[in-house]
Amino acid sequence: MQFIRHIISAFFVLCCFFVTPLHLVAAQEDEYIIISKKGSDSIALALNKLDVKGEETVTVAHSLDVIIRDALDFSGLFTILSPQATVDEKNGINFSAPGSIQADVSARGAVASTAGNVTLDMKVYSVGTTKILFSKTYAGKEKELRTIGHAFCADLVEHLTGRRSVFGSKIVFVSNSTGFKEIYQCDFDGQNVEQLTNSRSISLTPALSPDGKYLAYTDYSTGRPVLHIRNQLDGKTATAGKSGISIDPAWRNSRELATTLSFEGDQEIYLLKSDGSIYRRLTRSRGIDLSPTFSPDGNKMAFVSERNGQPQIFIQELLSDEARRVTYNGDYNTQPSWSPLGDKIAYTTCENSGEFNIFTVGADGSGLRQLTAHSGQNESPSWSPDGEMVVFTSDRDGKRRLYTMSSTGRNQRVLLQMKGEQMQAFWSLFRK
Repeated sequence: MQFIRHIISAFFVLCCFFVTPLHLVAAQEDEYIIISKKGSDSIALALNKLDVKGEETVTVAHSLDVIIRDALDFSGLFTILSPQATVDEKNGINFSAPGSIQADVSARGAVASTAGNVTLDMKVYSVGTTKILFSKTYAGKEKELRTIGHAFCADLVEHLTGRRSVFGSKIVFVSNSTGFKEIYQCDFDGQNVEQLTNSRSISLTPALSPDGKYLAYTDYSTGRPVLHIRNQLDGKTATAGKSGISIDPAWRNSRELATTLSFEGDQEIYLLKSDGSIYRRLTRSRGIDLSPTFSPDGNKMAFVSERNGQPQIFIQELLSDEARRVTYNGDYNTQPSWSPLGDKIAYTTCENSGEFNIFTVGADGSGLRQLTAHSGQNESPSWSPDGEMVVFTSDRDGKRRLYTMSSTGRNQRVLLQMKGEQMQAFWSLFRK
């Protein structure tokens, strides 16, 4: 009962508080490399200012320069250096002093703009070998400069690391900026905020399906928490049509999601189809089970349970239904989020001081790491699509806002500034 009170209390504390496709022309090697200087955890990138084809393109080129630099800086994967290189059209690139700039990779490009149509030609070189790593042309409208610039950034990251990037991804979150708790969406870097719900009530715990088609969230319009599953294409909404509560949605794949239901008395986790119908009951234990999150292959589920007394993180094998405890470092561990890389789980801990902080632990229970400390209340972690960053909620500046940080806790910074408070962010795997 103590845990139930804690969960109910925590839950109500939380309560009180698409772009024209680009035409791509590619000529590149089908290889992925991981480049960084020995002892460094970032890629040293010499980034040239974009060359301009025609005077009318100067403003466009400047805007694209800023977009690309800001995006690569946001990713935390690069140290951006001033270039010291020239290009010979016949012999390729000439690094006059590669040792002096200590770059791993050099990127340069040219922009042309005619009648509102923009073309960006980019080439990326290895400083060590002076060979072209890839060359690609991006085309779109002037109003699509962010999409054009981010398309290059995505290709650069994926070519160098072999992993999908954050560029083009979306973050959904809760804000009370209208006086009600509604669901909002923004770009990966906090730009282009859009309100998604207008219930004029309480909407919480948003989660987008991996294909971006469905938005699942908890809605209080009827006076009790009900799971809503909204088709983002046609606006049609399904609900988990059972009595009691239905909270904490998490997508297993683009067709199935898990949620906590109480219609059978105890609060257990069930697997649902996207139409709201129950597919399978997943947990069977005394006490509350909630906050599911799935491994990338969908074969394992991490969740919160009080089956051993206080809330802890468990992992359940979906084929055998066998569950094992993962967290042992505190008496109150909640809000797990499984990394897209599959290696670790981020979660929230209430420490003895009463401060909420974010930790990560390996999926095997090893490698415990604290990411936040002595900076207010920090909670609700969610991983970026590349597993390199975490978005979370913090009240360190007096109001609850969304922050991002690296997977090791570095580079903690506010994501966006908007009226009211923001919380419960979910970083979507889907990328446009």
